[in-house]
Parts: sequence; structure tokens; C-alpha cells
Amino acid sequence: MSDRSTAAETLAAAPSATSSPHRDAGDAGYSKDLKSRHINMIAIGGAIGTGLFLGAGGRLADAGPSLALAYAVCGVFAFFVVRALGELVLYRPSSGAFVSYAREFMGEKGAFAAGWLYFLNWSTTAVADITAAATYAHFWAMFSDIPQWILALIALAVVLTANLISVKYFGEMEFWFAIIKVSALVTFMLIGIFLVITQHPVDGHTPGFSTISDSGGIFPTGTLPMLMVIQGVVFAYASVELCGVAAGETENPEKIMPKAINSIMWRVGLFYVGSVVLLALLLPYTSYSGDQSPFVTVMEKLGIPGAAGVMNLVVLTAALSSLNSGLYSTGRILRSMALAGSAPRFTGRMNKGQVPYGGILLTAGFGVLGVVLNYVMPGQAFEIVLNFASIGILGTWGMIMLCSLLFWHRSRDGRVTRPSYRLPWAPYTQIVTLFFLAGVVCLMWWGGGVGRTTVLCLPLIAAALVGGWFVVRGRVNDLARARQDA
Repeated sequence: MSDRSTAAETLAAAPSATSSPHRDAGDAGYSKDLKSRHINMIAIGGAIGTGLFLGAGGRLADAGPSLALAYAVCGVFAFFVVRALGELVLYRPSSGAFVSYAREFMGEKGAFAAGWLYFLNWSTTAVADITAAATYAHFWAMFSDIPQWILALIALAVVLTANLISVKYFGEMEFWFAIIKVSALVTFMLIGIFLVITQHPVDGHTPGFSTISDSGGIFPTGTLPMLMVIQGVVFAYASVELCGVAAGETENPEKIMPKAINSIMWRVGLFYVGSVVLLALLLPYTSYSGDQSPFVTVMEKLGIPGAAGVMNLVVLTAALSSLNSGLYSTGRILRSMALAGSAPRFTGRMNKGQVPYGGILLTAGFGVLGVVLNYVMPGQAFEIVLNFASIGILGTWGMIMLCSLLFWHRSRDGRVTRPSYRLPWAPYTQIVTLFFLAGVVCLMWWGGGVGRTTVLCLPLIAAALVGGWFVVRGRVNDLARARQDA
């Protein structure tokens, strides 16, 4: 059967949108097995990941306690992004998420750019996640002699296998992954608060504000390092948009999504800002490093038997959870693109479990390249992919805010109706967020090193997108005509 007839038949089977004339062929064929508890915990899991559990150590060492300010600022803009996406989801739920909205408001070129920038985000994030998992595994002596690349390959294989079963299994895995992460963070914060209140020494240091003041204050290395770590902090929030993608596989998203999205703000304040403040109160910032999770560092210094090992197991879970989420979301995004002609045909295929396995396998294939990177450059693999993932994240968030801005303009013209759940202060929120994202790119350039090299690659990324569009535009136009004729 041809792609044209397949797209037309799929479109005919797609559920109708309540407030939009737009129909997306990629929305058909999914089960609606994600429940409210899944979406809520996916939202939590998206706000707590590798960027906090592993990345906070190196960034604390660079910026000191001012890292909490960086997390707070980036957290506000992350909330704006997911709130904008939430408004679009309530307008028209879609498994293609922002790619589907870019197709409606910006045309196929916009959808093509949005989808492949998202793929850049998660294909490189997958490398970061398996690198983090391998790094965590080396904490235990039984794995210390196993090369990092082998551990990375094992992590990829385990998560890939689980992700291909069904969305129900994915939801259950993310539910329990999130339970583990939240429970561990809450436990750590309770221990940390107890240590600060009782002034119990940690590695010879008395916890409290004196730990910060005696180590150079909030900005021990100046304000510039705090600005420089923002690019990495953005990576920590890379999964917040995941609940928008998952909305296409849940019943009654109009009831579930607002609650899940609104809770992200206080989670950011509690888990990110709160945990970083506690870390700074417990030990001098110089005690942390990028080679170990800061939470494991504290537990080791406390000398509690087995505590560091338990916390290390938790952060390993966080890395696997992030990888699982990335495979899930890119599979759905690529299927939406494939049925529109802007991604390889095989990424539009689904298995008996109603899982778009083609897109998942493509993302996993890039994860294999990450295994190679871990073999060649085990010490630098995480930082290299972190910067490229940040570019993908910035591009994805930028496209979401552009879609939101165009949606707002159409609502002013009376062509669409905004739902009651809205992004506040539009259109100023979108404009300020876009300026913030552009500022992060400037900071990457200003910081030099790998960040500047990444920014220098932007013309190459743009050229690849332009070249890719000219390759697929014929098929995209053919399928578009087929949808119009259907």
C-alpha cells in the first residue's frame, strides 16, 4: 500500500478535534492507556532528571550556591514553556504535540524544523543518559573494571526493550521511576534539614549559612560563572514538555493536563532550588565535582553504611527514566512527521502493542553512536552531548513559544478559540521567553570551549535542516494533496 493511501486512511480514522479544523494523521492508531496518575508522575519525572542528579555536582563546583538562582530563573521559563504547550494541548490534544501545532500554524516547513530539532535534543540526551548511567554504575566496585562503553550499551538495551512493549508499560515504568526519584529527594531533603537544624557535622563542616559565608558567599567565583552554567541548567529541564506529548494517549486530557502542568512550578522550587540550597548548606561548594552525584557525595561524607549506594541506585534510576522518556517521545514525534512525509517511512510504523517502534529504534540507533563516544572519549562524552542537547532543547522550546504566539494572534483574529486554561500575560510571556532562549545561546558562545564550538555548529545544523527539507518536500506535498482529496 502506498504512503499516500496509508496517510489518507489513517486520517479518516483520526478522532475529530473539537475546536480546530486541523487534522493530524499521526494522531490515529494509539491506545488511550495513560491514566491520571501516569500523567502526573510523568510530569514529575520530566522535572527531575539527570541534569539535577548528576549535572548539579559539576555546576555547584563552578558557580557555588548561586546555582540555586540559575535553577530558579530557568525554572520560571521552563514553566512558561510547558504552560504554553498546555494551552495548545487543551485546544487540540495531539501525540505529535508541538510538531503538530507547528504544522497547523507554521506549515510543513515549521513542522519539519520543530521535529528534527526535537530529535537532535533527545538523540543527544539519550547519549547523555547512557553516559550518566555508566558513570553511576562505576560507583560500585563490581562494575569498576567494566569499560564505560559496555555499561552504556547495557543501559540502552534494557530501556529500549522495555519501551517497545506498550504505552501502558511505559506509563507504569515512569510512574514507579518517578515515585523512586521523589521519595529519594524527599528523604534526602528531610535528612539535610535535620542536619542543618541540629548542626550535625558533615565531613568536619558544621552545616548552615556559615558553610556558604565561609566559602566565599553566594557568588564565590563571581556572577559570570553563574551565568555560564545556565546553558547546562536548561538541560536539567529538558523533559518538562513530555506531558504534552503523552496527552495524546490519555483520556480526558482537559481534566488531567492543567493539574499536572500547574504542579510543575512548585516541584521546581522544592526539588531543584530547595535541594541545591541544602547541598550548599551541608558542604562547601568545593567538595562537589562533576564526576559524582552531589547527593552521593553528601551521603558518603556522612558515613552512613549503604546510604551512598542507595542514593547512587536512585540517580541511576533517574538516568534510565530520562532515557525511557526520550525514546517514548521521539517515537511519537517521528511518527507524526513520517505520516506527513518529513521523516523516514519506517518511523511511522507501529507494532501490535500500538507502539511506533520505527522512531524509537532510530533514536536508539543514535544512542549506539553514544556508546562509541563513550569508548573514544569516556571523560568528555557527557559534556559534549550536553551542549548539543541544549541546542536541541532551546530550538524545541523556541518552536513551542512561536506556535503559542501564532496561536494567540489567530485567536485575536477570531480564527481559533483559546481554551480557558491559558498562558498568562500573552503575548509578552512568549516574547520574553524567546529573548531568554536567545540569551542562552549568546552565553554558550561567550563561555568558549565546547559551548562556543556548539554554537559554531549552528550554521551546519541550519544547513542540514534546509537540505533535508529539499529532500523530503516532494513527498510532503504529495501527502498534503492526498489529505486534501480524502
